[in-house]
Amino acid sequence: MNYTLPFIPQRSGKPRQHGLTMVMDKGLSLTEAASMVEASGEHIDFVKLGFGTSLITNKLHEKVQLYQQAGIRPYLGGTLFELFVVRGMFDDFVRFVDSLGLDLVEVSDGSMRMDHRQKCAHIAQLAKRYTVISEVGSKQADVVIPDADWVRMMRTELEHGAWKVIAEARESGNTGIYNKDHSANTKLIADIAEQVGMANVIWEAPLKAQQVWFIKQLGAEVNLGNIATNEVVPLETLRLGLRGDTFFMHLPDHLKQ
Repeated sequence: MNYTLPFIPQRSGKPRQHGLTMVMDKGLSLTEAASMVEASGEHIDFVKLGFGTSLITNKLHEKVQLYQQAGIRPYLGGTLFELFVVRGMFDDFVRFVDSLGLDLVEVSDGSMRMDHRQKCAHIAQLAKRYTVISEVGSKQADVVIPDADWVRMMRTELEHGAWKVIAEARESGNTGIYNKDHSANTKLIADIAEQVGMANVIWEAPLKAQQVWFIKQLGAEVNLGNIATNEVVPLETLRLGLRGDTFFMHLPDHLKQ
């Protein structure tokens, strides 16, 4: 803070257990990554190297090291995990993770069909070596998962060693925990928050309206993911009530007009 205003919520410091911000890097150059870190690195907990971009990104090792030196944990998008697994190359995936010096991995099954027992076995195996974030939900809009199955899968994946579970929405924000019009699937989200636990879930919220909705519903310390690289500081202002959308959230009643 460049100036301390009263009635601003206290944000937990890094390394955080809650109030997490996960940013989606869809192929930033090393220079662009350095600029993002300079502008907003203190507000970023994780950077997901989205889908399969890490296989074709220039200066990948240097970018990973840049993030790590800034206190940010980078990891490979879950789609890349699936690209290896569908080819029967799980061990090669592990070797690739190790070659990059990563300590965080994502396990997902949003693009391919995977028996849930197999997914949980991968989580348990990887959790012996890394911090695991698992993702629940399909990237296909026509795949409907009953609310009870969302809850069951999330809880089971946590039991098998996942540190957090991601609620799928894609970078488009119109599938998974959202409806086709980008509005929140409130019943599903309420079920997950109550039965899985808010602290255990990273909610993908790529759009500003979705970020506002989650902050108003679950507070400034809600875990949010798939944040665009240029939206980190704007998101932090939403969390702190420094923007019109959340202007009154943290003010005492006598200051609200």
